[in-house]
Amino acid sequence: MNVKNIERNGNVTTIVVEIDKDLMEKGVNAAYLKARKNIQIPGFRKGKAPRKVIESMYGAHVFYEDGLEEIFPEVYEEAVTKQEIRAIGRPSLEDLQISEENIVTITISTEVYPEVTLGDYKGIEAPKAEVNVTDEQVEAELNTMAQNVSSTETVERAAEMGDTANIDFEGFDNGVPFEGGKGEGFDLKLGSGSFVPGFEEQVVGMSAGEEKDINITFPEDYHANLAGKPVVFHVRCNKVTATTVPAMDDEFAKDVSEFDTLDELKADIRAKALENAQKQAASAFEQACVDKAAENCTVEMPKALVEAELDNQMERFAYQLQMSGYSVEAYAKMMGGDMNTIRNAFRPAAEKQAKIELTLARIFEVEGLTVTDEDIAAEYDALAEKYALALEKVKTMVSLEEIRTNLETRKAVKVIVDNAVAVAPKAE
Repeated sequence: MNVKNIERNGNVTTIVVEIDKDLMEKGVNAAYLKARKNIQIPGFRKGKAPRKVIESMYGAHVFYEDGLEEIFPEVYEEAVTKQEIRAIGRPSLEDLQISEENIVTITISTEVYPEVTLGDYKGIEAPKAEVNVTDEQVEAELNTMAQNVSSTETVERAAEMGDTANIDFEGFDNGVPFEGGKGEGFDLKLGSGSFVPGFEEQVVGMSAGEEKDINITFPEDYHANLAGKPVVFHVRCNKVTATTVPAMDDEFAKDVSEFDTLDELKADIRAKALENAQKQAASAFEQACVDKAAENCTVEMPKALVEAELDNQMERFAYQLQMSGYSVEAYAKMMGGDMNTIRNAFRPAAEKQAKIELTLARIFEVEGLTVTDEDIAAEYDALAEKYALALEKVKTMVSLEEIRTNLETRKAVKVIVDNAVAVAPKAE
């Protein structure tokens, strides 16, 4: 096989290949052997017609296209891989010529990795917030912990703010029930603000078995058919439940944690909250730096890379919807669109992510970075420990190529971040 010509135009490379006669014959014969079982020729049993007879009836080159398909992997290996052409996506056959001497010449086109021109990726300035944990945040976490271990009991008294009233209700607009205004056995936490303003305050004071009418005027920004309207809710209180929250003291700390005192628990809450805030700030800073490095990069994005990233994002989105009991098709219909609508909505993010990946790959190359066998082994060990799986099991789940790519990406990101300058965020 002879690679006669290679031309690159932007992100598309065209390769002209002359195929060796013996190789072409191998493919043609394989195609004939596959096809003959379905061919009926007069004078021969079905599937028994000789190749020469079939070719004499349908043309000497009847099996050439299928034959080329049989040997295409071998042709592609020689024409693309061995020429060190960094192809992406699926190649396409642009032309097939058969000479009088039965020499086959094909033209293959394929998208290739683009030329990437890096801009500034060192010394990037990006906002990084100063993190701190306030006393109010610590108290809020303590309150959450206290609510989680609180107890409830039904009380024989009038409802108070903070209680939960189990109610039946129905709303009337000028004496006519309106849609969505009825509920039975609803647990309403008084003071939660979950109902129309003014409703919960009027439930306060009701006791189990009591009924009353509550006058409410809907806010002006409520649903169009009820906005600003005065309505009446007929409410029945079924029962009142009081919540007892434990006092936040040393005994409370012992009950909800491994600490002996409330001060120790507070210190632990503060330390963990600070660590989490620092991680979030570092992650946001890192992403801002990477985004700017990609913005500074110049590259003509290949369609195949963008489409591949789109496929990844759609797959992740479909999985998230599936966890919520939806399909992408149902979601698209609910949003008044179709699959193309959803895909196009993801396209800008896919283009951005694809450009980021190209930028990081080029930085890894320009900086002369490497991924060692020790790096790979450590990464596999870390994954095995994180997910409590046997090392060999992890190796069957995560490919070596995936590990290597992730490590290359992280090393390139580290170059950007280590050389970046943190600045104070702009005031909102």
